[in-house]
Amino acid sequence: MREIFGSELQELHTRFSEMGMMVNEAIYNAVKAFVDHDRELAQKVINNDNQINAREVDLEQRSFEMIALQQPVTSDLRMIVTIMKASSDLERMGDHAVSIARSTIRVKGNPRVPEIEADIAKMARFVEKMVTAILDAYVKTDAKKAKKIAGQDKKVNQAFQDIYTDCIKQMQQSPETVIGSSDYMMVASYLERIGDYVTNLSEWIIYLKTNKIVELNNNDNERM
Repeated sequence: MREIFGSELQELHTRFSEMGMMVNEAIYNAVKAFVDHDRELAQKVINNDNQINAREVDLEQRSFEMIALQQPVTSDLRMIVTIMKASSDLERMGDHAVSIARSTIRVKGNPRVPEIEADIAKMARFVEKMVTAILDAYVKTDAKKAKKIAGQDKKVNQAFQDIYTDCIKQMQQSPETVIGSSDYMMVASYLERIGDYVTNLSEWIIYLKTNKIVELNNNDNERM
């Protein structure tokens, strides 16, 4: 029975890692679609979101079944709880990728501002690297790396503030860019939220490694 449980736990871990790769690809494609003005790629991101949602439901069901039927010991239970919670964060990150894709479709044909788009692309590349790094930290259960990645979210927040300020100025100077600039602000806000969810994932990795629930980017105070 223990060997069967170990196999099921490894399968859960593998399927979560696959979900992470699916979400990372969605974010990458959503940003690429926005920067390249590619409505077809944006629609692909929207269409593929059902797969991410289905994977979260699958992970949740598997987790509940393992808890109910196997009565895992503390360390194994911690991994199951981490996957349940972290998969929910991944699903929300996927939702924000969809929102970016929808903005790509909306903004098509409206006056655009290349300078702001360049800043959004730079912000997006930084967020993508954070997502890739946090998934690697999860696979390696690297709590130290997870905490370092969470600290990078401050740069994401600042990038959002800078883009927001530039969009307001642009709308005041050129009223014809109001619709496009509004979407720029929304895309930047979606990227900022993805950064927040990376921080959440960092907290769950630390919990998995140390059995301590901490709140990062908030004076690093422990909640337990």
